[in-house]
Amino acid sequence: MAASSRGGNAAAALLRRGGQSSICASCRNAQFRPYSASAEAALTAEAHHLKPTESQPHPPFTASRKSEYRIKSGIILTRAPLLTRPLTPFENAFFFYQKRLNERLVLPFRHTLFFKKDTAADLDWRIKFEERGEIAAKELGRYYAQGRNAWNDELLVGSTLSNEDRVREILLKDAENRVTEDGEKAQPDEIVPVEQPMDRITEADKTNDVRRLDRKLDKTLYLIVQGTDGKWQFPTEDVPTDEHLHETAVRALESAAGVNMNTWLVGRVPVAHLVRHPQFNEDTSLKQRGEKIFFLKGRILAGQADLKDNKFGLKDFNWLTKDELKEKLPSDYFRSVRNMMADR
Repeated sequence: MAASSRGGNAAAALLRRGGQSSICASCRNAQFRPYSASAEAALTAEAHHLKPTESQPHPPFTASRKSEYRIKSGIILTRAPLLTRPLTPFENAFFFYQKRLNERLVLPFRHTLFFKKDTAADLDWRIKFEERGEIAAKELGRYYAQGRNAWNDELLVGSTLSNEDRVREILLKDAENRVTEDGEKAQPDEIVPVEQPMDRITEADKTNDVRRLDRKLDKTLYLIVQGTDGKWQFPTEDVPTDEHLHETAVRALESAAGVNMNTWLVGRVPVAHLVRHPQFNEDTSLKQRGEKIFFLKGRILAGQADLKDNKFGLKDFNWLTKDELKEKLPSDYFRSVRNMMADR
């Protein structure tokens, strides 16, 4: 007799001895109905991975069921963004307004605290101060924070005062030295232009060279490799019985992309996983083993991937953004890893 049946009979006997029952008959029957058959059926269905409409497992459940899956470990190697993203026109206007508001609230700039009188630095300051219309701020335009129109510090719609290119040109021009080595005001032909900053769009962006790391500097890049079957994936390897997942992930990266990279494994816990179920023949014999792939996250600090003499026979590699991976990877593969990827 099952334990649940013995318990139900004992409770019913107590109720009969008590005479007056404090519960109704329907509740008593509901509370002490036998659970053995339903509980056993639920456990069987869960153990056999059955759907609600299935009554028999396919194939029959055996102790060797675990041999139907291959356990793999892969690494999602990333290059972090090197630049902040470009600001929107609204954000440019907001930060420009904040600078003007700060000019209104702070005390007037006292250049004598920073530049000694009658020195070259003092002369350079006074020349630029006069060119700006006697305004201390460099890029705020003709805005007098201490004047009677200081309240009018917001930009009008369509104004180009907060444009990044305009602000950059003003700051570069202000950085030019207007004083000669003799302490005299420099003539226009004596002024040395300041070196322009590098463009956000690199040569790799212009040529769409997806193998270089100096592209998409404001986004995260992910390393994927192309196998002999032409499919793209992250570096992956089978997990032997004597290795942990993180050890296999590091070995998979070295075997696939070489050792000419300085990398860092972020953690020893998987950040994503992919399950591919096995396939069976009509006679329930195993046709193709399934896969359970666990992905760990890594960072590249220096170096570059090198597929020369790799043991997997990989043909190519790419450094792609999240949006580009969506077009390159199989749909089920991408869905299994997309939640661990940053928006940029």
